[in-house]
Amino acid sequence: MAKRSVYSKGFVDIIGPRSEFAGKVDDGGTIVARTEPACYGPMITPEMKSGHTVTRPIRVVGAEIGDGIALKIRDIKIDSRATASGVSVPRKGSYLGDPFVAKKCPGCGTLNPRTRVEGFGPDAVRCRKCGTPVSAFHVTSGYTMIFGDRRRVGVTCPKAVAELIAKDAMAWARLPRDALCHPILALALADMPSGIVTRVRPMIGNIGTIPAVDMPSSHNAGDFGQFLVGAPHEYALAREDLAKRTDSHMDIDTVGEGSILIAPVKVDGAGVIVGDAHAMQGDGEIAGHTTDVSSEVTLEVELVKNLNNDGPILLPNPEDLPPLARPFQLLSNDEKREAQRLAKEFGFDLRTDLAPVQAVGSGANLNEAVENGLDRMTRLSGTTLDEVKNLTTITGGIEIGRLPGIIQVTMQVPTARLEKIGIAHLVKRQYQI
Repeated sequence: MAKRSVYSKGFVDIIGPRSEFAGKVDDGGTIVARTEPACYGPMITPEMKSGHTVTRPIRVVGAEIGDGIALKIRDIKIDSRATASGVSVPRKGSYLGDPFVAKKCPGCGTLNPRTRVEGFGPDAVRCRKCGTPVSAFHVTSGYTMIFGDRRRVGVTCPKAVAELIAKDAMAWARLPRDALCHPILALALADMPSGIVTRVRPMIGNIGTIPAVDMPSSHNAGDFGQFLVGAPHEYALAREDLAKRTDSHMDIDTVGEGSILIAPVKVDGAGVIVGDAHAMQGDGEIAGHTTDVSSEVTLEVELVKNLNNDGPILLPNPEDLPPLARPFQLLSNDEKREAQRLAKEFGFDLRTDLAPVQAVGSGANLNEAVENGLDRMTRLSGTTLDEVKNLTTITGGIEIGRLPGIIQVTMQVPTARLEKIGIAHLVKRQYQI
């Protein structure tokens, strides 16, 4: 039975048409999802066949292939008291083709072996079969960060504190009861200087809908998905299968409280998933990873029929828009008066019927991601590629979500077009125009 409010329980690493739905939610209903620290956790948990875990998918009543699902992020509450992250490299001999997916014990050769945590430090994760330390990744420069009670700031800590935390890693991480992964805090990472203060700005790295082909949840994107093409493991894909992705793994830092993500529906029922919540992240996620946390995320769900969006459409908070994307209504009074004076002087009308929209693009690298994003924006806006390029240049911009290949194309789109495709009410409400 569908519900107006659904609590998403349980985690998965593989998503796609064979996914089992955890429940149903009505159009206009609410999903409350708990996340586990789901980037480094899966990376150091060889049982996981993905670099992420996400919540078990939730079916949206009435959602059919070709629709869109607007996910309004109402709240992100960070549970973890500490986190850890850093730059890492794959370990030779510890994986088959892809260190995120096909992790291998270097001792007994078991693929995706079951493991346990013994003590703390870089060799804490060990194969249950042979006892060999097993990790597909070596952290070359890591850090442990602690949060204040109000989760407003994070501070990097020295080795002694990192080791204290590592001895009780599950409690500091505040893992959900049904978590699947080892806590990265068990590695006691402390290569970075201690005492570095940063602001907590919660965001969600993997959110959206399930793809039309089974794949590791971390690879549901145009960049990471490339690793599956012709791979030597069970989740190998043909290149044409990448078109079935939904790009839920975006790592865009403005996907936070107050933003609206409109995800494509490529499987009947949509299958809403949430995972990889971060305490903060800079554009590009240049270290490759950031501060994964346990969290509680509240989403409001709205079905948009026949939207036919190939990838995600993002409506960030007004303050997170590129400076040039601010619509006429959000300009200062002086700016409005100057524009009105120019139009009156030379006898033409101002275009005040434009509103900002972001199309997410992905690809093997940033150039391919930009091409994909521009193509998606061309279809969304119903105009030509050249006009999209011009409008992106003067009324928006292109921002990097994640290296190697996630970007956002922002431009102002005529509200008549937004009305036609069914999202004008969302855009107008978001930007109060």
